[in-house]
Formats: sequence, structure tokens, C-alpha cells
Amino acid sequence: MAEKSGTHITRLTLTNFRNYASVSLDLRPGAVVFTGDNGAGKTNLLEAVSLFTPGRGLRRAPYGEVAREGGDGGFALHAMIDGPEGEVEIGTGMVAGEASRRVRINGAPARSADAMLEWLRVVWLTPAMDALFTGPAGDRRRFLDRLVLAIDASHGQRALDYEKAMRGRNRLLSEGSRDGAWFEAIETQMAETGVAIAAARAELVRLLVAMIEKLPADSPFPQAELALSGDLETQIAALPAVEVEENFRRALAGGRERDRAAGRTLDGPHRSDLQVRHRPKAMPAELCSTGEQKALLVGIVLSHARLTGEMSGIRPILLLDEIAAHLDTGRRAALFSILEELDCQTFMTGTEPALFSALAGRAQFLTVDHGTVGPTQGT
Repeated sequence: MAEKSGTHITRLTLTNFRNYASVSLDLRPGAVVFTGDNGAGKTNLLEAVSLFTPGRGLRRAPYGEVAREGGDGGFALHAMIDGPEGEVEIGTGMVAGEASRRVRINGAPARSADAMLEWLRVVWLTPAMDALFTGPAGDRRRFLDRLVLAIDASHGQRALDYEKAMRGRNRLLSEGSRDGAWFEAIETQMAETGVAIAAARAELVRLLVAMIEKLPADSPFPQAELALSGDLETQIAALPAVEVEENFRRALAGGRERDRAAGRTLDGPHRSDLQVRHRPKAMPAELCSTGEQKALLVGIVLSHARLTGEMSGIRPILLLDEIAAHLDTGRRAALFSILEELDCQTFMTGTEPALFSALAGRAQFLTVDHGTVGPTQGT
């Protein structure tokens, strides 16, 4: 495994982003705590950081929605990052009227947003994820794929290629096409990329399970048992990848009429699911209490942060939105202790500085007040 190296944002600048016309923050390594009233813009700051990685960030919002109301329709984000290779400046944003965002690294255009993964990895936990275990399978797949992307920079492109091929197949189905050559070409691509996606997910789960095993039995964040459900995942555990690809290709070809009737492709990694159990209680996560589910999720994210550092050589940046309000005093203290041990730059939000009193003198406290950010008094 790669040797871990510290990575942190030293300066963050937002222009016409959400409720910020312009703000620039000098940031320190370790814990950074944003406090302020609800609606003041704390989560917006975390969302800005989350956009220094591929995808649409922790809210999954269309880029046009994050541009400040009353602005010119575009937005810009800049980060100075101190990492394993020294300092680097990353800029990203959208010009008014364009559909996609741009990325620049040290002033030069990047080929894609994936280029940012060479410099930093970002992992987040938000209140919207509290329903992860009881919500639809699609939410768990997105969560899982974000975890994979943090250690496997190629995963995002695989997913895009698979989705593009599947949309092409679904279009042929909806048009009533019987063009065998077109179907075969698309299904071959879906088989190759789909099996690669399933294999990457399976490997992530294997590695993450091994990392979770290292959690102490009496940890306030209990060990989780993780498993994948899906036909491809089941086959990957027992067969060579090339054989799984051929099986999937045949299944797609044999299922055309069924899929045509359904109006969509019914087989593939887009139907897989992540299954989670509370190991100490031997109980499915969806049947646990809300507090137990939160503790399980925190434990998974912390274990994944350790794994990301070991596998990529880059300690991830953690975004923990409203994390302290949902944990009791003991679990808050344990969380802060684990974060110090991880030695990651961690951005946390809360309404009251008192929730983070255990970090006094050890964290950077900033007060957010509707478009302005400044040092928190008395910390």
C-alpha cells in the first residue's frame, strides 16, 4: 500500500457560489469548524469543497443551481492545496450559458474533472445520508461508487461509459429496433464496463471489510458487515472476469424482448445493492434505531478514510455536515479523537461552538453569517 501523505486546503475562494458573492478563507490543517445559524451558508462551504472532485458534489445539484442568485449565472471556486507533490492550485466553475463546469490545474485546462483526483480525495457525510439504509438502492449504489472513486480514479469514467452504453441500448429498445449488430456492439461494451464496475465495487467492499475488522469490539462506532447483492457480484466471486463478461453479454442478448416490454434494461450493475448489518447486534442496518444507523455510517466513513489514505497515498479531506448534533457526548469525543488520529483535514458544521468544545485550542473555528465568514470569538 502507498505511504500516506498529508493533504489540506490552505486557501479556499468562492465567487458567486450559492449565497456567497465573494469570500476567501485561509485554512489550517486538521479540524475546521464552521458554526452559525441554520441557513447561514455552512453547508454551502462544504459543498464548494466537495466540487474539487468529479461529480456534482454532496448535494448532487445541477451546476446552474449553485450559481448565486443575482449573479451573472456562473460561479468560480479556487483552492490552494498543500499535498504530497507540493502546492497546487485548482480552479473549477461554470461560465454562464454553459452546461458543464471547467477545471483548471495551476492555470492550465484539465482534460476532465477526474484530473483533480491526482491531487486530493474528498469524502463526505451529510444529514441527507441518514436514510441511506432505509432508502432506495440507488442511494446506496451512489454512496458505494463514491467510496470506490476515492481509491480508484478510473471508476468514474467506467460508470459514465456504462451509463452511456445503456442509454443507447434503451433507446434502441424504445424505438423498436431489431438491428442485431447495433445491439451486439452496445451489449459488448456494457458487458466489459459493467463487469469492471462490479469488480471494482467488490474489491472496495473486500478491502473495507478488512479495515472495519480493525475497529475495536467496544468501539462507539460499531463494526458493520458489508455485502453486495447482484448477479454480476455473485459471479465475480467465483468465475474469471472474462467468463462473467460473456455471461452478462448473453443475458443482455437473451433479455431484449423482456427489456423492450419493460422499457429499460433490467440486468446489470445499475440494479445491484449494498447490504449492511450491525455486527454486534447481528441485525440488518435498516432495522436498527436511528442512532445506531448513524453510528454505523460514521464507522464506515472513518474506516473508508483510513483505507483511502493507505490505498491512494493521499489522506482524504473529510466533510462532516451537522455531525455533532446527532451524536451523544461520548460519541462526539470518540469521533474527535479518531479524527486526530487519522490526521485528515476535516470540515465540520454545527449551530453552536459548544458542540465542538472538546476541540478548543486544537481546531480552527469560523463563524458563518449569511455570506460572510470570520474567526469565532472566544475559541
